[in-house]
Amino acid sequence: YFDPKINITDMFMLSDDVNGFNMNDDQIVKFIKPLDRGPYFDTSATKNVTSLVGKTGHLNCRVRNLGNKTVSWIRHRDLHLLTVAESTYTSDQRFTSIYNKQTGDWSLQIKFPQLRDSGVYECQVSTTPPVGYTMIFSVVEPITSIPGGPELYIDLGSTVNLTCIVKHLPDPPLMVHWTHNNQEINYDSPRGGVSVITEKGDITTSYLLIQRAQISDSGRYSCMPSNANAKSVNVHILNG
Repeated sequence: YFDPKINITDMFMLSDDVNGFNMNDDQIVKFIKPLDRGPYFDTSATKNVTSLVGKTGHLNCRVRNLGNKTVSWIRHRDLHLLTVAESTYTSDQRFTSIYNKQTGDWSLQIKFPQLRDSGVYECQVSTTPPVGYTMIFSVVEPITSIPGGPELYIDLGSTVNLTCIVKHLPDPPLMVHWTHNNQEINYDSPRGGVSVITEKGDITTSYLLIQRAQISDSGRYSCMPSNANAKSVNVHILNG
């Protein structure tokens, strides 16, 4: 960048003053502004992005000093060119490039991501040679688990404590149902001593407690979150 308002003689120290730096108090040394370094990436953004199956994911690439260059997104798995500037270059219309003028972000939006979309993606600038910034996109699906399964052996008269863990959900489940031999458990039944405690969060945990286990409590127990797959365990009550 060059400012025509600045006199070129003001940008340098006079030759007589160079060696000894003998300058009058009213003289001001002006420096030429360094040349622009060209496009470069703001590496403060995360390189690892995780999204849930079916939940839109965004890979944000922040480019500084872009000038008249363009930004493209490339999928490393097959070296497929996905977008150039804000145009999509793939028949898979789930991929879109979004530009934010305020932040300088070029975001690759991936709608309805699937497990197969996991992998390395590159934000590339059309310099000569091109420069790129790679990011890792991981797609995960909800997981429901019951530790200790699939077979549990409990002594007669003991307490059955089944723990159901649900993670990788966009939102906590509204409900977590428990069934025994495909019948929803009635916590108010005359048998008594059956209760459930559910703690919701990024990881939801539901505890099914059955006190004074009886032979009739044997069978298949299933944990059924309202927005994730069910998980089952077989409980065997041992008499002696």
